[in-house]
Amino acid sequence: MGGCFSDMKGGKQGIGGAEQRPTAMVANSSYGEGPNDAVEFFHRTRGQHPLFTQLELSLSASNLLDCDITSKSDPMAVVFAKKVDGKLEELGRTEVILNSLNPAWINKVAVSYQFETVKRLIFHVYDVDTKYHNIPVKMLNLKDQDFLGEATCVLSEIVTVQSRSLTVNLSNNNGRRGARNLGTLTIHAEETVASRSLVEIKFRCSNLENMDLFSKSDPFLRVSRIVETGGSIPICKTEVVDNDLNPTWKPLCLSMQQFASKANPLIIECFDFNSSGNHVLIGKLQKSVAELERLHKERTGANFLLPSSKNGHEKVLKGQLFVDQFQEKLQFSFLDYISSGFELNFMVAVDFTASNGNPQDPTSLHHISPYGRLNSYQQAIMQVGEVIQFYDSDRRFPAWGFGGRKPDGTISHCFNLSANESAFEVEGVEGIMDAYARALHKVSLAGPTLFGQVIDRAAQIAGESLSHHSNKYYVLLIITDGVLTNFQETKDALVKASNLPLSVLIVGVGGADFTEMEILDADNGCRLESSTGRVATRDIVQFVPMRDVHSGQISAVQALLEELPGQFLTYVRSRDIKPSNLSAAQTSV
Repeated sequence: MGGCFSDMKGGKQGIGGAEQRPTAMVANSSYGEGPNDAVEFFHRTRGQHPLFTQLELSLSASNLLDCDITSKSDPMAVVFAKKVDGKLEELGRTEVILNSLNPAWINKVAVSYQFETVKRLIFHVYDVDTKYHNIPVKMLNLKDQDFLGEATCVLSEIVTVQSRSLTVNLSNNNGRRGARNLGTLTIHAEETVASRSLVEIKFRCSNLENMDLFSKSDPFLRVSRIVETGGSIPICKTEVVDNDLNPTWKPLCLSMQQFASKANPLIIECFDFNSSGNHVLIGKLQKSVAELERLHKERTGANFLLPSSKNGHEKVLKGQLFVDQFQEKLQFSFLDYISSGFELNFMVAVDFTASNGNPQDPTSLHHISPYGRLNSYQQAIMQVGEVIQFYDSDRRFPAWGFGGRKPDGTISHCFNLSANESAFEVEGVEGIMDAYARALHKVSLAGPTLFGQVIDRAAQIAGESLSHHSNKYYVLLIITDGVLTNFQETKDALVKASNLPLSVLIVGVGGADFTEMEILDADNGCRLESSTGRVATRDIVQFVPMRDVHSGQISAVQALLEELPGQFLTYVRSRDIKPSNLSAAQTSV
């Protein structure tokens, strides 16, 4: 299937770079603590102004325990914050590095630092089983992985070290090192500096040395930044190009935050990929972003060097690095667009299929309690609508039902909750709640469960807005209890809508098997594909099971906003849409 990251075998995909994380403000939001522009905006509308400094943690380890028999461990690190009640709150995860006992992870973990708060951090390192290598790290069940060790420190311990790097010993779960040396973990903290400037660079190499006996090298590049202490922090790596001594890689996007300044030296290393994890260094060189720009302008290459173990001199290699593309861009944040007048327009569609149970029965998902206790549908409408309404100026929301039998006896998969055929909008979140309650008295539950028509209706509205050049982005909330009757129809509708200013949030209520919803969410890296073979332009779906919200695993605000800012930014950036009212000073690179 096209657009599926898992088509590339484990360890060969590119990692890092500014565009692969749509905004640093979204990178780790799914873990509760991580910064999220939209969540912060939500809190600020309520007068809550947290005073903190945003940091990014870079992690590396040495001499890890080897849990594999025929190869080395495949380590991943997970960062937790210890809360006041002693519970651990997950902040983020690194990527998995294959076959390495001395990993230097590229993915950073965001954490907020407050001077007046003692924040205890817990670090767990796991060996990820081979069968999970093509699964996104945030979906991995940690209980299925081999535990390699734990380390703990206070955030203040890191930031008070002059180098902002702290090395701690790994121990077992009870805090003891035991008889076996479990290795060490090094944490480096850097302050996040907001910057709109980024550089898109496309690298190419020629005449690389062949490091393989029976085929050609499988090269990839790793880019690292030199820090003040003299060490280096990996920024990103390209994908692996198989069997090619003259490779061209997909463009890399580096933000000013990553390379600090155009004069700051970067280390660019070219490796021959080996699945064993013992990647062979083909050559390396040191260039600043300014020097890379010069290579592009002059259309010249830079020779790789290879350190010599004999006399300490570096050997100049025949292989060269070229910069085929160098483009400076502006990368605006989610709030840049919102503050410039962009709106998120909220729409909702409610499942009226018979599987919900008779609304008169107290066990029904649609039962409205006479004591004021909200059912699952009401909770979803309130919790999601309460957040989205802040982004919608007129607070008039389209509200539909599907899968119900209307008073005239026809079954509809997209009817107005208001019962007015000509008025599909209602006033505010309370208007949705009232229309929903009235519809339960007028519409009989029927079926089957079909999303296609409401998605098409939402897409029609989103498409019409384009002709008016309006600064609107639409968010459709679908609340459902059941399994889709026509899964392919839904995929077709979503693929068709993927190039429109639209995101679809699906909230699952009840205890149904929501496996298909997870597929629609595309968190496994696979973009949806239509029945005609068309691949979705982008991921526009976020699925949230209410049972996870109810069990306290996630908050409703986080569940809603975890991917929405990134989906919005992917849309506006792909069309080069810029915030409308930023001054020339703000938009200068």
